[in-house]
Amino acid sequence: MKLNTIAAAALLAALSAGTGHAAEPAAATATQPADARAARALQALEAEQRVDNIYKLYVPNQTLARRALISLHNQLMEAHLDEGYLIVQLDARDKQRLEGMGFTAERATDWLRERNQRLERLKANGGASLLGRHARPGPGAESIPDFACFETVEETADAARALVGRYPRLASLADIGDSWEKTQDDGGYDLQVLKLTNDRIAGPKPILFVDSAIHAREYATAPLMLDFARLLTKGYGNNADATWILDHHEIHLLLQTNPDGRKRAEAGALWRKNTDTYCTAGAPLALQGVDLNRNFSYSWNSTGGVGSSGAKCSETYRGPSASSEPETQAVENYIRSLWPDRRGPGLDDPAPADTSGIHLDIHSFAQLVLWPWGVREAPAPNGPALQALGRRFAYFNNYTPQQSIGLYPTDGTSDSPSYGELGVAAFTFEIGSAFFESCSTYKSTVRPDNLPALLYAAKMVRTPYLTAGGPDVTEVGLGKDAAGGGVAAGTRVPLRASATDLRFNNSNGTEPTQNIAAAEIYIDTPPWLAGAVPRALQAVDGAFDAKTETVGGVIRTDGLAKGRHLVYVRARDASNTWGPFSATFLVIR
Repeated sequence: MKLNTIAAAALLAALSAGTGHAAEPAAATATQPADARAARALQALEAEQRVDNIYKLYVPNQTLARRALISLHNQLMEAHLDEGYLIVQLDARDKQRLEGMGFTAERATDWLRERNQRLERLKANGGASLLGRHARPGPGAESIPDFACFETVEETADAARALVGRYPRLASLADIGDSWEKTQDDGGYDLQVLKLTNDRIAGPKPILFVDSAIHAREYATAPLMLDFARLLTKGYGNNADATWILDHHEIHLLLQTNPDGRKRAEAGALWRKNTDTYCTAGAPLALQGVDLNRNFSYSWNSTGGVGSSGAKCSETYRGPSASSEPETQAVENYIRSLWPDRRGPGLDDPAPADTSGIHLDIHSFAQLVLWPWGVREAPAPNGPALQALGRRFAYFNNYTPQQSIGLYPTDGTSDSPSYGELGVAAFTFEIGSAFFESCSTYKSTVRPDNLPALLYAAKMVRTPYLTAGGPDVTEVGLGKDAAGGGVAAGTRVPLRASATDLRFNNSNGTEPTQNIAAAEIYIDTPPWLAGAVPRALQAVDGAFDAKTETVGGVIRTDGLAKGRHLVYVRARDASNTWGPFSATFLVIR
């Protein structure tokens, strides 16, 4: 596991040890009648069982394999890249096109047999288990049947409300719109954003917006966001990075972007879309719905029918018009409320380098970190900075970083309002190794690999295009007692830290790096606030002449009040680029 700082490691350990579900309040009651939801779930399972055009697709090389993971994501069942193949659903046109690129396909008979056995077991259970039953979480309890570590839609809402109740000055909820079923007065859900920031400190503050579970079957995405929220709120006041992030930044988490579809996936169906009734029979894997991640306005239906489908029963059906779905409308309107428009209308118009904000769209599965454009091969006008930051994120989760163009383009995707319209840095994380991720893999790999990447994103939101190229500060340490029991005012406190320009994932290209050129600290007041005073650090070996340096200095504590103080540390490289801050606590007794 690659960690941001030693303090981040402690945060992750605390999360694993002490943030189970037992303290959450009683679950909300679903608004849709149970028998109707069970019937719909059963129909979804039966529709899935009728799909038999599933193939074992052998990949000619890893470059095409990664592109196939993007373009065939809607058709993907399993990925076995170490063994050289994917399990995917293909129609005759897909099969012919892929074979022309050097892929070979054969029927996935073993996979189909095991799939049918699983669906028969789910159907035989009937009743409550087909609902993705709503159980109180706790030891031995099931949230989603057979996936006790993942909250249902209702439990997700309960958990968010619990955080607001426990941390009322740090957490709040905003209702940003309705799911499709709610607009039809047929049950359904509110779309709720969990906002995290210290409301005692006035803004404006830079914003990280994250949406998850826009594709219903991607089980691990919303739980990861809940764990991220727990990491920050539990860490506030105990971990210096969590503390300054919530003091000076805002984190907005749309946990369940597609709750109607998610309820059908909780029953065991590989449901992707929302549940709008454009198609009511014969759809592959889903009976109806719109692929919300093809329905956004900016690039909707812009690739000549290649990047999405106009067929109502397709898994990538883009909807009858741009932003036709209430879920899409809610997300677009909310994004436009967060940030100003700083990019021109053309594909080649860059956003200014000092544009603030980051939008992350969390998906599963493919182990990729993606950035615009997905509508064409040419890089986005902010491409070098997006690439640098994408490779930073991929350093932590060890995923492949790449532009989001696949074997062919995609359009109408979620980065349309954020990057396409407004110029805000936007990324997609494809986490994990399965849509229905096992709890053991989630706990041992997905969560510990991705929480540090999310924490890093929360650090970077003030000026991501500028800061992405700068060095990271790790392992900040103070002299004995300064961060624990405390020292008397006037004590000279030694500080040491590591500064490095090397934390990029270069598995898909190489990011340029430079020597460390400077480092500095701020006490209590960071440089974006009036009155900030920088204090220079020195290279411990006497010269800034390497890409990784141990830096240090002595903090003079004369005049510091009793109590805990934040010490912010950052470094600059030879390209004159400052990197993000890492922080530690200094205690005066």
